Amino acid sequence: MTDVGYTLSSEEFGPNELVAQAERAEAVGFDFASVSDHYHPWLEAQGESPFVWSTLGGVAAAVEELDLAVGVACPTIRIHPAILAQAVASAAAMAPERFFFGVGTGELLNEHVLGDHWPEHAVRMEMLEEAVSVMRQLWIGEQTSHHGTHYDVQNARLFTLPEEPPPICVSAFGERAARGAAAFGDGFWSVGPQTVIEDWAAAGGEGPRFCQLHACVADSEDDAVETVHEQWRNTGLPGELAAELPTTAHFEQATQVVSEADIREGSVITDQDPQAHIDSFQAAIDAGYDRVYVHQIGDDQEAAFDLYEREILPSFE
Repeated sequence: MTDVGYTLSSEEFGPNELVAQAERAEAVGFDFASVSDHYHPWLEAQGESPFVWSTLGGVAAAVEELDLAVGVACPTIRIHPAILAQAVASAAAMAPERFFFGVGTGELLNEHVLGDHWPEHAVRMEMLEEAVSVMRQLWIGEQTSHHGTHYDVQNARLFTLPEEPPPICVSAFGERAARGAAAFGDGFWSVGPQTVIEDWAAAGGEGPRFCQLHACVADSEDDAVETVHEQWRNTGLPGELAAELPTTAHFEQATQVVSEADIREGSVITDQDPQAHIDSFQAAIDAGYDRVYVHQIGDDQEAAFDLYEREILPSFE
């Protein structure tokens, strides 16, 4: 059984628009909606970055059955895990048994804003594991103190809690990170059907497995490619570069090397044939993901809602 979801793109839309999109996603028949936790958009053209936990409160109040997820947050530098534990607990209490929490090691773009040191990935993975442990301790609901390698918590207790804590799905893009994700996570999170899920599963990983797909439904493939190149060409950056650039200005500079041809030949679904979308979803399902969701790039969200309601969602019922 595969759940099909929709991206609430907090890099492209303000909070009220995202709430309206969640309502529309539920009406269309999507199973869940996921929103990212960023302080900045990637590019100036994207233009938005509302505080995800405020937005989620509005979304949770506006929908009735739609599962909700944050994919993904970084609980290590910009927000202390004790504070994030409270935010997650409140969100999960507003959507009982319908909230999923994705975490990752973050990007410098979002995590440098308080002036903290940006450590190497191995250290960030250690911080993530400790942060997850801190949050789980607090979700028990007892007074908690923690004095670890990276975090201190003193006499903290959460009084507002969901009946069950949400699963923590860990993002990973390499074999070593996948093993770590399997060791301390309750699930897995990825952008695009990364084969690293095989490493995660081989290391004993279990739980929900999320995969985001980027797409642009437009009047033509040329229009889609143009929109993606303007709004989301950061998807064409190679390797770990996206995790290491500190500002939108740096992303503007780095993405000058990404051409429309790169977009056309890349992983974003720009083919306007509904079968292209169905095939991409099926490829993710075949790779082992059981919660696959689409990100419609650009202002015209209704084009995607219409296409998915008519052509895509019926294929996965």
